[in-house]
Amino acid sequence: MPDPGLSPSRPSLADPPPDPTPGRILRGPSGLGTAGLFPARRAEPPAAAEPTGPAEPAVAGNPVPGLYYHPVAEPDPVRVAEISRRIKLWAMEEVELYPPDLEDQFDGFSVGRYMVGCHPDAPTIDHLMVAARLMAAENAVDDYYCEDHGGSPVGLGGRLMLAHTALDPLHTTAEYEPQWARSLQSDAPRRAYRSAMEYFVREASPSQTDRFRHDMARLHLGYLAEAAWTETEYVPEVWEYLAMRQFNNFRPCPTITDTVGGYELPADLHAQPAMQRVIALAGNATTIVNDLYSYTKELKAPGLHLNLPVVIADREDRPVRDAYLKAVEVHNDLMHAFEAAAAELAATLPVPSVLRFLRGVAAWVDGNHYWHMTNTYRYSLPDFW
Repeated sequence: MPDPGLSPSRPSLADPPPDPTPGRILRGPSGLGTAGLFPARRAEPPAAAEPTGPAEPAVAGNPVPGLYYHPVAEPDPVRVAEISRRIKLWAMEEVELYPPDLEDQFDGFSVGRYMVGCHPDAPTIDHLMVAARLMAAENAVDDYYCEDHGGSPVGLGGRLMLAHTALDPLHTTAEYEPQWARSLQSDAPRRAYRSAMEYFVREASPSQTDRFRHDMARLHLGYLAEAAWTETEYVPEVWEYLAMRQFNNFRPCPTITDTVGGYELPADLHAQPAMQRVIALAGNATTIVNDLYSYTKELKAPGLHLNLPVVIADREDRPVRDAYLKAVEVHNDLMHAFEAAAAELAATLPVPSVLRFLRGVAAWVDGNHYWHMTNTYRYSLPDFW
């Protein structure tokens, strides 16, 4: 397996003639006429963070041995501090997402470091906050409805459907619309979804908004599949688990990379099958990263928590260590497939918005790994090496 410390630089997206190999995705195009693909990261001076305590320290983290990934630069600490300040005000005061006794867990999630690391081309703090609110809201839905803070598979479909109407509003009669509107304030996940979506639509085009709603419906479908298996105590086949994870995954996050970057990938280009494959592979690879880094955390939870190493161990009758290492191989295969698909698309469709979007998705993939690797508050590796 590749040595993470010797990972090749990310492929570029494009000097003609384009080279459809995985060695070229992140450096980006160069030459006459390409300056517009690299908007300055400081379209506005970063706002100074209010004195709310020391800034988050730089954390090296421990990567999963054998995992194929690309190191990233430490996220801008000024931006991290400001996003951390703003997202906490929004979560704890504006939408009352978590009670005070869970404030330390919210801090430990490190939303600021996560979003700044995943969106290096965001032109302003406000653009980063679009992603930060949605991430915090999505995590709260997972916490409250599915897992840590009272979540249950029982009745999950009804809760998710009602929460989804905060993203995709109900169009009903004048008699019943007020009751629905009041329901959006009835619990923390719905308050967060409603508020985060209101901020999002101010920056996004109608097609970007509809794209996001579609990907959130995919996410909720994945939640329901996992919940059904939990209720029936069914351990899926490995391929079935991977199918579920294509829906219950991070896809809504990289798919908004153009909104956060302040531009738009046109709907017809986003809908291209080759682009859909790139986005799906990116979501699948980043979600297996979560399975690997959260493995020990999930083992401590009550009951059987499905993740890729657990499913491989059960269905392929492997020792837990071998199953974990096999999951690393699955991740690496997905990463290589993602990079090859992105490079091929860049070669066959070298449109500026496509190239920039592919760079943004690749940056999100790398930033997502960085956050998992460095978030020692939440994650620790198993003792398999």
